Amino acid sequence: MVALVAIAGFLTPLEASEHKFAIAIHGGAGAIAKSKMTPEKETKYKAKLTEATNAGYEILAAGGSSLDAINRAVNILENSPLFNAGKGAVYTYDGAHELDASIMDGRNKQAGAVSGVKHIKNPINLARLVMTESVHVMLSGQGAEEFALEQGVQLINNSHFDTDNRYKSLLRAKKKLKQLKDKSDSNKDYQANYRQLDSQYKMGTVGAVAVDKHGNVAAATSTGGMTAKRYGRIGDSPVIGAGTWADNNSCAVSATGHGEYFIRYSVASDICARVQYQGKSVEEASKEVIFGPMFKAGGTGGVIVIDPKGNIALTFNTKGMYRGSRVEGETAKVAIFK
Repeated sequence: MVALVAIAGFLTPLEASEHKFAIAIHGGAGAIAKSKMTPEKETKYKAKLTEATNAGYEILAAGGSSLDAINRAVNILENSPLFNAGKGAVYTYDGAHELDASIMDGRNKQAGAVSGVKHIKNPINLARLVMTESVHVMLSGQGAEEFALEQGVQLINNSHFDTDNRYKSLLRAKKKLKQLKDKSDSNKDYQANYRQLDSQYKMGTVGAVAVDKHGNVAAATSTGGMTAKRYGRIGDSPVIGAGTWADNNSCAVSATGHGEYFIRYSVASDICARVQYQGKSVEEASKEVIFGPMFKAGGTGGVIVIDPKGNIALTFNTKGMYRGSRVEGETAKVAIFK
């Protein structure tokens, strides 16, 4: 545990005496092996993280809203095959793609989410439409796509999300599952064996948090879920309070990691509750939650957090987290490992 604590986060919160606009993004956390990260691959990841960070920042600098900034940043990550969201979404056990996303406005705690959509190019855009154009918070599957058509959103073929790298990952995961089944009692099913699957197949998300010139915070999260997932599994990314949370009275959070744990421990809202009711900084609160009972129970992953003053924390209990941030008057900072 000591070793993991040592690699948590890379950014010390700003000692902001007054409000600054700022943005932070993530491209997933997990068992990111530095030994397998070639210089060329690392350059590609950092370039895309920088692009997304700067795109959101430019909206904020021009006086745009935190919602518009995070929407734009997440779209860039969704459209890249490098990350497990949108174009780079992982495969389900049956060889398809099911995507989840959510977004939340810190001004009024309005929120929108979609889960299990198969034909939406940018799920975060549909989640925002659910927030602004419907009376609901979360829509799923076919119903969400019917709503999308009513809103003029074009549906696309599920094969749009196909990538060679993710398909190879599916084949490796299914091979591992078969090996686990062969070695175990014949009564053990998919779910029992999946629990033993390496964490690399259970993580991967993109997200963004921001505060604009008016002091409004917002958060967004988008994902392809778990590799080889079945039964319409839904993780924390579309669950308000677990994977996404935003409230001007405390902070905004986007999470990434083993979703089942983030749901069970209400990670995103718990962090902001500690900020609001206990007077903790975003760094203190995020470390308490990410290394608290959830971590001790086996939950791994990370969060990006921002408060209305522009203080940022990027905290994770894994080997790495793709992340970037930029604060008013500064240049973008991106990193993968410690």
